Amino acid sequence: MITLENDFIKVNIANKGAELQGLYSKETNIEYLWSGDANFWGKYSPVLFPIVGSLKNDSYIYKDKTYKLPRHGFARDHEFKAEKISNAEAVFTLTHSDETLKIYPFQFELKLNYQIIDKKLILKYTVTNTGTKKMLFSLGAHPAFAVPNTPNTTYEDYYLAFNDDVKLTYWILEEGLVANETETIELSRHTLKLKHDLFYNDALVFKTLQSNCISLLNTKNDYGLHFHFDDFPFFGIWAAKDAPFVCLEPWCGVADSINHNQKLAYKEGIIKLDAASSWKRCWEVECF
Repeated sequence: MITLENDFIKVNIANKGAELQGLYSKETNIEYLWSGDANFWGKYSPVLFPIVGSLKNDSYIYKDKTYKLPRHGFARDHEFKAEKISNAEAVFTLTHSDETLKIYPFQFELKLNYQIIDKKLILKYTVTNTGTKKMLFSLGAHPAFAVPNTPNTTYEDYYLAFNDDVKLTYWILEEGLVANETETIELSRHTLKLKHDLFYNDALVFKTLQSNCISLLNTKNDYGLHFHFDDFPFFGIWAAKDAPFVCLEPWCGVADSINHNQKLAYKEGIIKLDAASSWKRCWEVECF
């Protein structure tokens, strides 16, 4: 575990999966990240790579060969090489291996750079194609934030505020795959009230979200967080059944559709990265 700390916040990151496992504000005395209670969901903020969501039949086809990959890929279950740059920055690196090449035939370097600046935590992803052929991949984030996070509040006291949406159209999931149907939620003043039954049918999957900032707030006090993200064409909002958290998930990639032909090159949202090239994305969270 690596700890980053300044006068305002303290964060913990595990070597396994390069997973954020703590986001504590010294000013508010609040732990904003989910606790990882395995009775509901035993993770905190996994990185989703080299796929996001589920594959049809948990498999894909690349150059006429079929490969198996679990939901959300394998990076979250691997040990990353960790380097603490300073009290405010750490870098975690995962590269291909004989093991990964058996299920994902691409040479790569995945780098996660964590940095804290004042009250903000910034996470930068860099994917580098270290092979000689075009690399196909998706990448996503899956941070879970505690709800409630302060005493004398309940789940229903919390809501999400979107900076640029007046309604939310989401795609329905069927056994982890994207179905052909959508549903729309009309927002009240850009806000979505949190209720456990929102997630009884799995995640809400968005393909046309306009916002690049979602705030987690409540009606009982002024504490909360701002979650900023750019250039993620897909987004998921999820919680395990009746669990005291909500996940805000910016994605570059999405689960297979129920009618997908399983060919990786035609997977929705797949990124095609040239040899010796790099790709970058970033999100940040500010606690108050």
